Amino acid sequence: MSKEIAEILISEEELKEICARLGKQISEDYKDKKLFLVSVLKGAVVFMADIMRNITCPCEIDFMSVSSYSGTKTTGVVKIKKDLDINPEGCDILLVEDILDSGVTLSYLKQMLLQRNARSIKVCTLLDKPENRQADIAADYVGKVVPDEFVVGYGLDYNEKYRNLPFVGILSPEVYGGKD
Repeated sequence: MSKEIAEILISEEELKEICARLGKQISEDYKDKKLFLVSVLKGAVVFMADIMRNITCPCEIDFMSVSSYSGTKTTGVVKIKKDLDINPEGCDILLVEDILDSGVTLSYLKQMLLQRNARSIKVCTLLDKPENRQADIAADYVGKVVPDEFVVGYGLDYNEKYRNLPFVGILSPEVYGGKD
């Protein structure tokens, strides 16, 4: 393991189990609905690819690219960089996110998609970090609740690095100048 990763928080095997569990639950909950998975880029793309392979009901997918962070801090302002290609009207949307931290981005996206007449909107997040919540939002499907640490891997990054790690790890504070 690289000295840049202080600890493996979620192993490859546990990630597979999380995706299987969530895929089964989502399949049951959406079996008679028009499921539309929306991945929030870039971090959630790995998670969404794995979770949709575990979903047994028909679904469509699309991607949004948004930003509310500058470095390691949230700005509180959400910017849409890439919008949906498919009209969400009448769809049962499942927003797929890598980590629910401040909640600012997901809260904004949920409201925006409701204004576009989505039939329903739920949130599926791989990681839930409730300690930093700034917006009144909760995930409907949670892979794992994690401590307030800087996590990378399995799509999550620090300055575009570490996304390709097959596990979720805690980044050493020395790497990003964080807490000791």
